Amino acid sequence: MTLQNENTGVGKGGIVLFAKRPGFTSFSSLFTIKHALETSKVGHTGTLDSFASGLLVVCTGPLTRLASRITEFDKSYDAVIEFGRETDTLEWTGNMVRTAPFPGKDAVAAAVALFTGTLMQKPPLFSALHVNGERASSIARSGRQADIPARPVTVFGADIEEYLTASGGGVKAVRVKFSVSKGTYIRSLARDIGESCGSAAHLAGLRRLSVGSFRLEDAAGAALLAPFTIESVYKLIQTAAPAKSAEKYVPDETELSLQNEVRAKLRPMTENLAAECGFGILHLREEYVRAFRNGKTLKKAMFAEEPAAEDAGRRTAVFSSDGEEFLGMIAHEAGGHYSYLFVIYAENA
Repeated sequence: MTLQNENTGVGKGGIVLFAKRPGFTSFSSLFTIKHALETSKVGHTGTLDSFASGLLVVCTGPLTRLASRITEFDKSYDAVIEFGRETDTLEWTGNMVRTAPFPGKDAVAAAVALFTGTLMQKPPLFSALHVNGERASSIARSGRQADIPARPVTVFGADIEEYLTASGGGVKAVRVKFSVSKGTYIRSLARDIGESCGSAAHLAGLRRLSVGSFRLEDAAGAALLAPFTIESVYKLIQTAAPAKSAEKYVPDETELSLQNEVRAKLRPMTENLAAECGFGILHLREEYVRAFRNGKTLKKAMFAEEPAAEDAGRRTAVFSSDGEEFLGMIAHEAGGHYSYLFVIYAENA
């Protein structure tokens, strides 16, 4: 792999935890971070639909190259599922395609419990997945159909937190906290739970609570989010306006305060953060720092410790011998071979 100098004017980069508000696109949230840090080099680790809220984990500077790794983390969500209607997008902004009676509470509880463990899940057609090289959502918007095969996902937990009962006694909505593996679509869970309890269903509200060990409560802007309840979700639907985009969004006092919080909460790469991300950690001997920065062939002798055998195949963060300076990332490959991913050059280099 070609060595890349990642000292691009945005410092050594870092990770920002950001609380996306409902009614804002994920792109406009990146707009906030770009302006706060005065950089265009940002990369999210999984978007949220405009109606949804919650945690975005955003990589900046050279750490944008790590975004795909963080996307693989398990996630948790708070979701409001509404019964009686299914939509083409599987969430409330879509067009209705099917109606059914409201289910009973026991049927809902049984259906939620049924969709735990390892499942074969059919992703929604309105998604970022690609079918024969074309984005599935583009196919859907053109009116065409596409067969997206089911794939294995894991629902580690599904806990009912709240019910909303209809006047006739059936369940109109339920709020469920889900803990899931990567690639799990909560919209598909809503659809499948509705079918399982003899009804139809779609997602009325969604909030992402965590990505790996990263938590929403630690994110910039978390205090701006209203409590997530069935009542607050329906209030939001009733007052919903078109999603705000970066082009139309004019910074106000709240936005400027949010940018200050982003700057304060930017997390540079440290040993603790590397461990939190599941990366291996190696310390470079001081006499090899220059060789490392110049892309010299990587050898075991350059490191202060013997790389752990279980780290083979992992991305590894390289730090100075005292652990104070992040120097770059390498790939630790099977057989004791190493390759550069990127190098952080000295500020005065």
